[in-house]
Amino acid sequence: MSNEEFLASLDSVIGERHLLHHPFYQMWSEGKLDLNMLRHYAMEYYWQVYYFPTYVSATHANCEDMEIRQMLLENLIEEEHGPDNHPELWRRFGDALGVSRDEMAARKYLPHTKESVRILKDLAGRKNPVEGLAALYAYESQIPEVSTTKIEGLKKYYGLNSEDALIFFEVHEKADEIHRTVTREALIRLCETDQQKEVALDAAREAADALNLLLDGVYETYCAERAAA
Repeated sequence: MSNEEFLASLDSVIGERHLLHHPFYQMWSEGKLDLNMLRHYAMEYYWQVYYFPTYVSATHANCEDMEIRQMLLENLIEEEHGPDNHPELWRRFGDALGVSRDEMAARKYLPHTKESVRILKDLAGRKNPVEGLAALYAYESQIPEVSTTKIEGLKKYYGLNSEDALIFFEVHEKADEIHRTVTREALIRLCETDQQKEVALDAAREAADALNLLLDGVYETYCAERAAA
């Protein structure tokens, strides 16, 4: 399998499971969610945002290639360092929706959310860093387009134009374009054999399914009845 074929297969695996195809995000894009649905989503998805830095750090710990570790370290610093760390930016999104921080911290997460996080933590923690990198790519490669769509929906349908409401998505709209590129390059660097490429494809598929699983829980629990009406 050539590198070009590998990358095309990687993007195909993720594209078939792209988050923007999920009914929950389609309802967002069409203005069919109510604020209560968005609040529940914000609380559930916080668990993913909170744990994402640990996916990066676990992959970093399992990688022997120093240049790739440096790239992952930069990513991790962006995620967790300082008062504007990304979990904090998400909490500000919750603030804009009227979700208290105590409420977000005390959330009893849906089984779908817990399993989604468990799967991604497992992929990142495996000894072969290819699996962690592929999982990160499955996540971050989608985020620029997802963020743009979310910003448009928040402004157009929900009147949410404040910095707190948009800053998380604005940051990821740009930062993950860079992460997408460098993680793609890292995968090419590490996946020297067809076997490694297949391992990466399997991990990307599993990660993309896990991301959709969280949205499945939110949609089925809070949105499906309204969508069917």
